Amino acid sequence: MSWEYQLEAIGLVTLAGFVGAIVGLEREFAGKPAGLRTHIMVAASSALMMVIGEAVMEAFRENNSDSTLSADPIRVIHAILIGVSFLGAGTIIHQGGHRVEGLTTASSIFFTAGLGMGIAARQFVLAGGLTLLSLVVLYGIGWAEQGLSRYHREPEPSHDESGDEDSAAQQKSPKPSAGG
Repeated sequence: MSWEYQLEAIGLVTLAGFVGAIVGLEREFAGKPAGLRTHIMVAASSALMMVIGEAVMEAFRENNSDSTLSADPIRVIHAILIGVSFLGAGTIIHQGGHRVEGLTTASSIFFTAGLGMGIAARQFVLAGGLTLLSLVVLYGIGWAEQGLSRYHREPEPSHDESGDEDSAAQQKSPKPSAGG
């Protein structure tokens, strides 16, 4: 691999990290556990794996010109997505009842990996346009959700086995002392 190609690869990985940072900023401002640094690293490492995969294929072709190379570039993408999915799963927290936290962060990590792969595949317009679209989704829809949250109904209070809400409340409150 020539030094010119390696410099280009550094540029691709850096650019991928930059688009990851754009998405990660929103998560950072939202105070989420996977923020700026995580998104930079996911996008940059996705681009790095794509570039390395490309370089390995090229080196194999150069060193084994008499053999036929049968490779499936989708395997690199598959490996990246498995690793990123594992990382995203770590951000999802089930908080009892029907409340789940971290789904948007997990999906933004997954999306950022795609942006990194897009940069490495030299799909600059696609990756740039989708970076902007992700900001519209994360900020714009996030603001809309906050506005709609005032109309969101809270879950019904839990009932005891008899279904009597008052008896459940009485069981939780302290009983008055006798004689007192």
